[in-house]
Amino acid sequence: QVQLVESGGGSVQAGGSLRLACVVSGSSISRVSMAWFRQAPGKEREGVANFLSAANTYYDASVKGRFIISQDNARNTLYLQMNNLKPEDTAMYYCAASPWRPWWSLLTKDYTYWGQGTQVTVSS
Repeated sequence: QVQLVESGGGSVQAGGSLRLACVVSGSSISRVSMAWFRQAPGKEREGVANFLSAANTYYDASVKGRFIISQDNARNTLYLQMNNLKPEDTAMYYCAASPWRPWWSLLTKDYTYWGQGTQVTVSS
């Protein structure tokens, strides 16, 4: 059973940065496809970024150029570096995993395992 634990959320002012981490247990991170999602109050959960390899990362248009997804196989950890944060980035952020597949996806239906979430609040 894959378990995911996120950390690193917090409150920042617009323009600030945060780095989220997601520790994976129950599987080697190299054997699963990993992604970050977020859900704002009253809105559906949406995909933010998907990591396939260091050379293959995919981002939602709303965060492209500001967020960076990365993975440390030695630490079995997924990261999300968030720069130039905006108030509209305020949400609960979740990491998600699925059995490894060679194509990207930012659809919730394609992920089997979910963390408990970490809150990110950006004030103007």
